[in-house]
Amino acid sequence: MSTMFPSEIAKEDIKHLPLIRFGGKIHLVDSEKSMLAAMQLLEHEMILGFDTETKPTFNKGEYNQTALIQLSTLTDAFIIRIKDLGISNLLKNLLEDPDIVKVGISIRDDLKELKKCRNFRPAGFVDLNDIAGELGIRQIGMKSLSGIFLKSRISKSQQTSNWESRELTTGQLSYAATDAWVCIKIYKMLLDKGYI
Repeated sequence: MSTMFPSEIAKEDIKHLPLIRFGGKIHLVDSEKSMLAAMQLLEHEMILGFDTETKPTFNKGEYNQTALIQLSTLTDAFIIRIKDLGISNLLKNLLEDPDIVKVGISIRDDLKELKKCRNFRPAGFVDLNDIAGELGIRQIGMKSLSGIFLKSRISKSQQTSNWESRELTTGQLSYAATDAWVCIKIYKMLLDKGYI
């Protein structure tokens, strides 16, 4: 399919693009009550941006389970502390719902790690790397796809921060929300332009 998008973008070009970040409402889900409230809102959505964060390991043989799941609409981002809460029945239902599209980037590993927290049958997941490939784009990943599709760059400064920290900083919350939001933003734009 012929598109208006370049097939690749240089790292140097990405550096000069305007920085974007999620500007909507961020909901930190860190209790059973806030989990219930989040799921009641999210179960009515048709499309959600999806991402996860894990505390990085710096030594061979170390392992950390997934700390956060981020689910975003265009206006609201939900940062769910699954390291503390686990994957509730309501969240499991959402992850298994084929009628709610969950859009992410490089999601295979995310799902594999999430299944270590609680086994579930993922349904409704879409990987933007796959869509990009179908559109003739040779680069993958959040930074490249943001540059190619949104003509913007995203900050990766918080990528290696401690996602299990008792108190997540404003910077961490903004980073986590932006990663999921960018996915739904790209997907909706491609949908609106008829590429999906």
